[in-house]
Amino acid sequence: MLTENALTVLKKRYLLKNEKGEIIETPEQMFRRVAKNIASADEKYGGDVKKAEEDFYKIMSNLDFLPNSPTLMNAGTSIQQLSACFVLPIEDSMEGIFESIKNTALIHQSGGGTGFSFSRIRPKGDIVHSTGGVASGPISFMKVFNASTDVIKQGGRRRGANMGILRVDHPDIMEFITAKADQKELTNFNISVAVSEEFMQAVKNKEKYSLINPRNNEAMKELDAEMVFNKIVEMAWKNGEPGIIFLDRINKDNPTPHVGKIESTNPCGEQPLLPYESCNLGSINLSHMVKDGKIDFDKLRDVVWKSVHFLDNVVDVNKYPLDKIREMTLGNRKIGLGVMGFADMLIQMGIPYDSEEALDMARKVMSFVQEEGRKASVELGKQRGSFPNFKGSIWDGKYEAMRNATVTTIAPTGSISIIAGCSSGIEPLFAITFIRNILDKNDRLVEVNPYFEKIAKERGFYTDELMKKIAENNGSVKGLEEVPEDVQKIFSTALDITPEWHIRMQAAFQEYTDNATSKTVNFREEATVDDVRKVYMLAYELGCKGVTVYRYGSREDQVLTTKAEKKATGSKKPKPRPVVVRGVTRKVSTGCGNLYVTMNEDEDGLFEVFARLGKAGGCADAQLEAIGRLISLCLRSGVEAEAIVKQLKAIRCPSPLLARGGPILSCPDAVAKALEEHIKGKKPPETSKLDNFAALKEKKSETAGMGDVQALVGPVRVCPECGSPMVYEEGCSVCKNCGFSTCG
Repeated sequence: MLTENALTVLKKRYLLKNEKGEIIETPEQMFRRVAKNIASADEKYGGDVKKAEEDFYKIMSNLDFLPNSPTLMNAGTSIQQLSACFVLPIEDSMEGIFESIKNTALIHQSGGGTGFSFSRIRPKGDIVHSTGGVASGPISFMKVFNASTDVIKQGGRRRGANMGILRVDHPDIMEFITAKADQKELTNFNISVAVSEEFMQAVKNKEKYSLINPRNNEAMKELDAEMVFNKIVEMAWKNGEPGIIFLDRINKDNPTPHVGKIESTNPCGEQPLLPYESCNLGSINLSHMVKDGKIDFDKLRDVVWKSVHFLDNVVDVNKYPLDKIREMTLGNRKIGLGVMGFADMLIQMGIPYDSEEALDMARKVMSFVQEEGRKASVELGKQRGSFPNFKGSIWDGKYEAMRNATVTTIAPTGSISIIAGCSSGIEPLFAITFIRNILDKNDRLVEVNPYFEKIAKERGFYTDELMKKIAENNGSVKGLEEVPEDVQKIFSTALDITPEWHIRMQAAFQEYTDNATSKTVNFREEATVDDVRKVYMLAYELGCKGVTVYRYGSREDQVLTTKAEKKATGSKKPKPRPVVVRGVTRKVSTGCGNLYVTMNEDEDGLFEVFARLGKAGGCADAQLEAIGRLISLCLRSGVEAEAIVKQLKAIRCPSPLLARGGPILSCPDAVAKALEEHIKGKKPPETSKLDNFAALKEKKSETAGMGDVQALVGPVRVCPECGSPMVYEEGCSVCKNCGFSTCG
């Protein structure tokens, strides 16, 4: 049965709409549309198309299995692009770079995400023979890709997402490591350093290693490996990036080394791919695989076989954005079957997430999924033929046939887990209770995890007061005397669980996963740099293929605050106003009309601010007067103007405006930008009255839409679609209310 949240997500992104934006299908019709389209591939192989359609419809409509979002959105439509993951090569030439940008635009427009290695690009300052000039380096071109992503609409339903990777031995590695120190830079990228076995051994042995110029493969200089590793760790502690991928380990498991080397992964890191390769993903809902407190392996086997069949069919009916992608994908026929609802499964079995028993269960479940998935792929290989690059692959000689070069992946399940009504991927619960915004009623309700609610009521300790108390306790039941100790253990949340247990769980699943695992290692705000370093080393030692960490509160887009803001100590009295002050007035066009912002200074700098709309009077002017008074009070009390700008910037209202200098999201946002320009001494940008959000929303071109505008804004503090808080898990900021994700 679909939850209210699931219906919200489906209506916003998945159900088909007519030209007026009206929904024209039900969830059941969506599942039927997808099942019928994917089953049609059976006709090519002489299979029973009708039976396949019923099998696929049943596992989706029962929420036992769901494919990745592009398949649900696009199957059976004119778009018909069904893959979530792509990797594109970037050559060391202007032609090659901009060819990749064009191809990226085509992929993003169709709903896919892209991964790149920038390691082939010559370093900054290197010679360019064709022009006699010097190279600008890979990070400069990453910014071009980032800007391109800003203006590409993904069918109106998914934002563009990128993974940027640089080898640790690239001469520009230090610039890359700090590329996202300013969180307003590369906002459409996740970034990861590709580290080698040689580098990791140099770190452990406190040795130096060589930086290699990719233009001529010559060593340029040496760096201290431990210093570089510590810088990666320091930046990850500050804001979660860069992550690390263990590239040699990934290529050791490359199923088709005779076809090429793996250079990059998809945006969330769980799918290593060859250049021009794509992959189709799907996840089994483990919360539905429990019967009487035990795993129902018969049901799980049935769903695995049908899911492999489904995903293999996707390869055939997919519409590929580039001929090269079609050729590579059909050559290897990679699929990625994963799981979601793992935390829910453990709860039903009474197993704490941070326990040896849970690790054993992870291995037991995933080894079964992998084993049965491979059996299903072998059987399909016998019936339909092995993937074309089978001969010479790692499976050649192990199996008489194999339909898919890879079978299993643990992918992020942000939106589809909301549809399925289960926990995300292999993550623990984020919170036992959380606040849900009811937009049409302007109300906020405490929402409780259904498993916890059931147990609490059965055991007689459920009260509304307790649920509110849990919400105030970081959404956690730890330390609450009203909750029995055994229940506290079973319902550990992401921040209750130590980072070491997070990485051990990732490693347990990785043991039985062909590709890689998407998992966020959560740290409390007070975690140290050394804590992060230990986890990065532990990930390496336990056999993970990569690692992503997130320290609570370390990003500007962190909004799900689970404790009260720390009270400022001491107090300041505002400076008295002198008789004479000097100042300027800036005119800023907004969706509410022309705004006039007056900024006055004394001998110490900015002193007071007044803001008025051209059309005087009304509630809007009263609010602006209040904003001006409070800003002035802050300035006169010694608060830095930059801190005020940060608070007001990106506040949204129903009437935003797209100006030539960037989007004006509201009157407070306009005041912030006027202040910022004044501080920096910029001239006010010209504003186009035609380029407003409403015009973009109505425009039916291929490259404009509300998605474009959202991408321009940068990191979000709250969900840009429904206004609810966003949480960080599986490498992405995700809205648990409507399913919006910064990773697409």
